[in-house]
Amino acid sequence: MQPINDYLDANRDRFEQELCEFLRIASISADPTYRDDVARAAGWVAGQFERMGFPTEIIPTDGHPLVYAESPHVPGAPTALVYGHYDVQPVVPLELWITPPFEPTVRDGCVFARGSTDDKGQMLTHVKSAEAWLAVERRLPINLKFIIEGEEECGGQGLAAFVRANRERLACDCAVVSDSSQFGPGRPAITCGLRGIVYADLRLRGPNRDLHSGSFGGAVANPANAMAKMLAALVDEHGRIQIPGFYDDVVPLTDKQREQMAALAFDEAAYRAGIGVSSLSGEEGFTALERLWARPTFDVCGLWS
Repeated sequence: MQPINDYLDANRDRFEQELCEFLRIASISADPTYRDDVARAAGWVAGQFERMGFPTEIIPTDGHPLVYAESPHVPGAPTALVYGHYDVQPVVPLELWITPPFEPTVRDGCVFARGSTDDKGQMLTHVKSAEAWLAVERRLPINLKFIIEGEEECGGQGLAAFVRANRERLACDCAVVSDSSQFGPGRPAITCGLRGIVYADLRLRGPNRDLHSGSFGGAVANPANAMAKMLAALVDEHGRIQIPGFYDDVVPLTDKQREQMAALAFDEAAYRAGIGVSSLSGEEGFTALERLWARPTFDVCGLWS
């Protein structure tokens, strides 16, 4: 491994320059204004694979294109399917950015730009690791398939349809996804599971028109107040969600898993300070890390009335 590490060290500056080039592409998938930029980002990713000699396709979808690539076949070796995405979230409000979101800036040894850690930076680590192996060993130790999408931040319908239609083509021994984070500085993590999401849009209507609170308040139920009570009642005083069947398929933590989480150097005081809260809350009987990593949650993501 040392020759590969030496290659990575020797090419560190070039890798950073290429990452910054990638980050300058404003691939905001949820905004049609940036459609050409999203397509340009797909082309940039495809170019990385093509320079390594990987057969590569840019696959159109009803939304933004997929990039698919395969490494030269290694007989008898296992196959890993690597997933990533090249699209990014919108950047508003701009006034909260210290430096422009699509002008990568290095501060304190970190590259700041939209997409640097979600997911252009992580995805590029897989590409550059393959490049390093090929440059040093002239071959890869395993087979690699890459599927890089452009709609992770806006629904992922194109990827879902492609996966359903290409099960054999995407067959693999394991899938690798790095759209996640390290535990902390210098503390890498192997993320083996993530919570899914079920999203509901609840609408509650009351009177047949807007009512002035000074004239009608106290006599007519305010739908916003009623909605707040309904939402608050979904979680009891012990942090348990009250929706029937909510916990039916939740896999309980093993003693070993709890021991492993407890062994991590998690600084709860620093965690609270970092997000500006005086205390943590949640389901009783579980630590903060257990709640974050292994227990379901119910959260309100937006209110409007």
